[in-house]
Amino acid sequence: MSCPDKPGQLINWFLCSLCVPRVRKLWSSRRPRTRRNLLLGTACAIYLGFLVSQVGRASVQHARPAGKGPHQSRAATEAPFPEIPLDGTLAPPESQGNGTTLQPNVVYITLRSKRSKPANIRGTVKPKRRKKYAVASRVPGPEALVGSSLRPQVAARAMDSEVPGHIPGGNLAKTGERPWRWIQGPGARGGGADVQLPPAEESNIRIYSESAPSWLSKEDIGQMRLLANGAVAGLQPAQSRSGARLLVLEGTTGPSVPACGPSPCGLLKQSLDMSEVFAFHLDRILGLNRTLPSVSRKSEFIQDGRPCPFILWDPSLSPTNNETHSSVKLTWGTYQQLLKQKCWQNGRVPKPEWGCTEIHHHEWSKMALFDFLLQIYNRLDTNCCGFRPRKEDTCVQSGRSSKCDNQDTVVLAHIVQRKQDPRHLVFIDNKGFFDRSEDNLNFKLLEGIREFPESAVSVLKSQHLRQKLLQSLFLDKVYWESQGGRQGIEKLIDVIEQRAKILLTYINAHGAKVLPMNE
Repeated sequence: MSCPDKPGQLINWFLCSLCVPRVRKLWSSRRPRTRRNLLLGTACAIYLGFLVSQVGRASVQHARPAGKGPHQSRAATEAPFPEIPLDGTLAPPESQGNGTTLQPNVVYITLRSKRSKPANIRGTVKPKRRKKYAVASRVPGPEALVGSSLRPQVAARAMDSEVPGHIPGGNLAKTGERPWRWIQGPGARGGGADVQLPPAEESNIRIYSESAPSWLSKEDIGQMRLLANGAVAGLQPAQSRSGARLLVLEGTTGPSVPACGPSPCGLLKQSLDMSEVFAFHLDRILGLNRTLPSVSRKSEFIQDGRPCPFILWDPSLSPTNNETHSSVKLTWGTYQQLLKQKCWQNGRVPKPEWGCTEIHHHEWSKMALFDFLLQIYNRLDTNCCGFRPRKEDTCVQSGRSSKCDNQDTVVLAHIVQRKQDPRHLVFIDNKGFFDRSEDNLNFKLLEGIREFPESAVSVLKSQHLRQKLLQSLFLDKVYWESQGGRQGIEKLIDVIEQRAKILLTYINAHGAKVLPMNE
């Protein structure tokens, strides 16, 4: 038994050695218990209880860190490993001075790379079918269609994806795309063929919330439902090199709103052009509003039944040149001069010697940003001089990819305006490419651009582009399923997000201005 080393402990030990035998002797002896003995025994019992309480309090204080109050101790225990750095490094063990080291309590934490998960979109789980979608939303009102009519042949040629020198049928032969075969049936007659389409029981444009996304207008929703669910009344004869077909939909248009004949029309393209649907939704989310409404549609009168992009034809577009499919003929050199003159910016009327067109200067910035994100080259880089093309590209098939020596003479294509609105452009033929690697992006599309639209750049910076694309593309049921559901859509959005980061880096590196462009 070791002797206590402190004076207080020595006194306690001495008193205990006297009291304990005395109490045992008093209670175990046969002598009468006098009042003196009872008082002495009670005092010893009280002192023993006091010693027991002192021992318990000392043990609690020993467990608590020295120099910290109750509140500090609680905060220290609730802090999640404050002594462990987030970078995974640990301090060396502390030395005790006598040659030994104190090993700390090591806790290993695995830090995984954090990837921002896309927000859960409303309506991912399909609710019960509602009968109210049956027929009510097939045809929009007369206010959904505007402009004057054009010949169907001109419409199809303007919306065609080919440019001068194209080999007719070359795309089909190179990529294995089978020509369409029209199935005969008891449907409506048009263009020398009978077509039939069973009426849709439920709209392919699904909106399960109280309202559609804010970037889509009521006219957009009405036109999308018309394209997705409108019955086909017939076919218009169209001269299209890429195999597109002009379909006439059953609908009523007012006498002051003529369309493609008595009913509205839509251009049905090949299934390889499905990126047209993605381009429409991206355009609306960025606030550009320059593309025509487009949906994905399964046509029962096509043999393979694969979904194809169906684009509403706007008859108010200006007539286009048969070679460039443009309402304004421009070369690359002239286009670069227009960018320097900044035509019509800030309400300034250009001088005649500047050679300006009726197109506003900001339109080129919007087109360049849009084309870069989707890597659309058939407007500003028809000869594929800004990247390494593949043999499937149109410029390679037509032999124009080698004509990059004198780029100033290269003619731009698909520069289209509206008759009643020549200041603004309309983006047609928006076939994008998601499989182009980051080291082969076409930066020629951004050449000469010194300003970018604030609305689009703010969306790219907001980290909400993925969420908005998911919400918007989910509306198109056929397109969503044709791309493999959410998993397939996520892969496409990954590409656009990465290109958005590269574009923002480009803007900062070149000192480009970000301006409001809502003239």
